[in-house]
Amino acid sequence: MPVNITLKDVPDELVRLLKERAKRNHRSLQKEILALLEEALKPRPLSIEEAYERLKALGLFTPDEAAAFVRADRDGR
Repeated sequence: MPVNITLKDVPDELVRLLKERAKRNHRSLQKEILALLEEALKPRPLSIEEAYERLKALGLFTPDEAAAFVRADRDGR
């Protein structure tokens, strides 16, 4: 079920930019804001650097360590 959201105290310059963008995209201000929100919240694939950092944070360095991690996680369910 759709929900109405009110955004208060939006700076004039931001409103002007949003209206210009909406006009360029042949959309209403409402549709433009929804399009921006959808794009901003869309899942995006990890870059190689991000994936490496996440794996490093888990302490996984070799395929054997990764397999042990997955096995332990699966067995813990």
